[in-house]
Formats: sequence, structure tokens, C-alpha cells
Amino acid sequence: MFESREDAALKLSIKLLKIVKNKNVVVVSLAKGGVILGRIIANYLNSPLDIVAVKKIGAPDNSELAIGVVGPKNTVVWNNDILNSLNLNKKERDELKKIKENERRAQDAIFNKRRLLPKLFKKTIILVDDGVATGATVLCARKYLRKEKVNQVILAVPVIAADTLKDIKKYFDIVIFLKKPKIFYAVGQFYKKFPQITDKEVIKLL
Repeated sequence: MFESREDAALKLSIKLLKIVKNKNVVVVSLAKGGVILGRIIANYLNSPLDIVAVKKIGAPDNSELAIGVVGPKNTVVWNNDILNSLNLNKKERDELKKIKENERRAQDAIFNKRRLLPKLFKKTIILVDDGVATGATVLCARKYLRKEKVNQVILAVPVIAADTLKDIKKYFDIVIFLKKPKIFYAVGQFYKKFPQITDKEVIKLL
């Protein structure tokens, strides 16, 4: 168990320093919890820090049940198994996507206001989050980063579910992690302190 996101970031930074030798690096964090780790890792690697805002698309009668994830540049990853079980038609699916895309754009505008964005083209990207349960959000972020024509995408997380690691590692050039538990209920279970992160904190870190 990690004391906090800061504790996890320090331990992950030490591992990254041993593995990542490329200097042409940009650290890209998932909003919002990943930004705390991203700032510490970017400082250790002496690299720029960027953020990618993605939003989970909830089912019509259960917002906690993610049927997909939407990211920048109209990037979307659907959970086809859940979609098929709900029998949603394309119009219903697109309406749910539009709602979350509007939320995502609003969040993007807050985080990127008056900020010089790092160039991602041909860069090695270290994609950072505070943990990975199902992998849907990092897969959406990776899909978006490929649209930016980056050189490679390295996923770096303190903890990732063992089954998820097996399923998604083929989509990344490298996956760097500290723990891969078989029993995984929520990312927060692996942290003693796991507070919600505010927009103000994210803006300050960026």
C-alpha cells in the first residue's frame, strides 16, 4: 500500500529513471489524480508535463457502469460487451457520448487556459495515472496520443490489476508498474490517503 499519490510517484520515478533513457520525453497525465504523479515524475525526468482529460460514458440507468470513454479529437473507446447487453441503438449511444464530450471539453478549457501546450509530435510519451482498474481510460488516452503521431507511448502507473495488465500491455510500447494485484476493487484501496483532486490543484501543478 502507498502512503499517498506523492509516495507512489517518488517510487515510480526511481523505476522510470532506470528504464527510460530517451531524453525526448513528455509526461502526459490522466486528469485528475494522475497529475499529482505526473508533476513529480516530470520534475525527476526534467521533462514537460501535459494533461489529457477523458470522460467515462455511463449507461442510461446506471452512470457508474461505463459503456465507453471519450477523449480529445473525438476519440472514443466503447465497451462492446456492455453495449450489446444493453441493446443501445446508435442514436442513444451518440447522445450519451455527446453529453460526456461537452463535459470533457469544458474541463479541457479550464486546464489549458493561458497555458503553453507541449508539442507531442514525434515525442516519447510517458502516460501516467494513479492506478488502472479496467484500462478503459488509458486505452482511450493512448488512442488519442496515436492521433498526435507520437513516437511511442509508455504507460507508467503505481498499480494495475493483473488481468488488465495481461489484456492491455500489447497496446503500449512499455508498461511500467510497481504492483499488479489479482484482487482489485478500486484504485483507492492501494493508498492510505486518496483525496479527491480539485481543478485548482490541477491548474497549479500544470
